[in-house]
Amino acid sequence: MARHTLTELIIARAAKAWADDPEWLATGITPVPRLAAGLAKTLYNPRLMITDGENWFARDPVPLGPRGGFEPVIEGWAPYLRTFDNLWNGRRHAMVAPVQIDRYGQTNISVIGDHAQPKAALLGARGFPGNSIHHPNSFFFPAHNKRAFVEGEVDYVCMAGYNPARWPGGRKPFRLELRLILTNLCVMDFGGPDHAIRLVSLHPGVSFEEVQDNTGFPIHRDGGETPETPAPTDEELAVIARLDPHDVRATIIKGNPPGRPEWG
Repeated sequence: MARHTLTELIIARAAKAWADDPEWLATGITPVPRLAAGLAKTLYNPRLMITDGENWFARDPVPLGPRGGFEPVIEGWAPYLRTFDNLWNGRRHAMVAPVQIDRYGQTNISVIGDHAQPKAALLGARGFPGNSIHHPNSFFFPAHNKRAFVEGEVDYVCMAGYNPARWPGGRKPFRLELRLILTNLCVMDFGGPDHAIRLVSLHPGVSFEEVQDNTGFPIHRDGGETPETPAPTDEELAVIARLDPHDVRATIIKGNPPGRPEWG
């Protein structure tokens, strides 16, 4: 096992989120999801469509930060019309980084506190409402704590979740599909009873009690021993390094901890 950081472990695991998707648009928003989408396209699913972050579909993932001499190989035009055609028809899987999530998978990127008089104003709901009812979504949180995994509902619901009380007419939106949650502590999904958030794996050195203590609602846990999140392979680490030549990933999780506590 090559030495790696916790962020690299998360990126490698996050890439598997797109491994079995069909020819869909893979969108990773913020550095870790973007690197994960690029890793998925490079090693696991060449059918994925990716963009250069501007107006073009690119053959290969575009590295983070200043590009130097890198020139993407263009495969096609990606104006808003084509992007939204993919989005509205369910041919997109996004991984995003909200600031809050609740037990229903409802997320918030808009405000902290009351919307009329917030403690902090953030991005606004932006495209989250439409994204959530048209295509699958996964999530990344760099700091797993009760400020992010809140008790009750998020301060401002920006994205539909598995909360029938908020579904129009009580009917689940046709394409609502929430998949993975990756944090600095663990991997979770929505595979519990009635789409409850379920523990999938624990990162090295993390216990279920630590995850639960940092979560504002009960986490479902299947019977048996919870597996450890797999370490990234040498090949995965090489691709991650190539896609992030300026080591932006080292700034994502406080202190850039190692992938295994004993390496600290």
